[in-house]
Amino acid sequence: MPPAGFVIRPARGDDLADLIELYHHLNHDPDPDPEPALARERFAAILAQPGMTVLIGFADGRAAATVTLIVVPNLTRKGAPYALIENVVTHADHRKRGYAGALIRMAIDQAWNGGCYKVMLLTGSTDPATLRFYEGCGFLQNKTGFQIRRA
Repeated sequence: MPPAGFVIRPARGDDLADLIELYHHLNHDPDPDPEPALARERFAAILAQPGMTVLIGFADGRAAATVTLIVVPNLTRKGAPYALIENVVTHADHRKRGYAGALIRMAIDQAWNGGCYKVMLLTGSTDPATLRFYEGCGFLQNKTGFQIRRA
């Protein structure tokens, strides 16, 4: 159940500016914004991508938090899909109110309702409070993650 006054829904085309503002709160050193035309193009592609949902939560009508859920078709586990949660972010003015937890719970519910056999979430954070938060959402830190980034 979302906190009182907090409304969650899938992102729509008119949410782009709100999402870009939220993404400024994702990292300590925010990424530069994409050029406006590219942002519109990419956001349209995200909204049209099967299995991809950007959930956005509003507190008193203001975008306060967001997560991205990606459901991936699969040939293992008897064809059961799996899900990834990415871009978990809460606006700095709205932290510690349960918003991100509510969004993650909704994303997990959608994954289970979609037949997923697992939900994965990776974080670059080593902050113990962040790791405890994800554990409190039900995630176990029991796998080893790797990544490679373009130079």
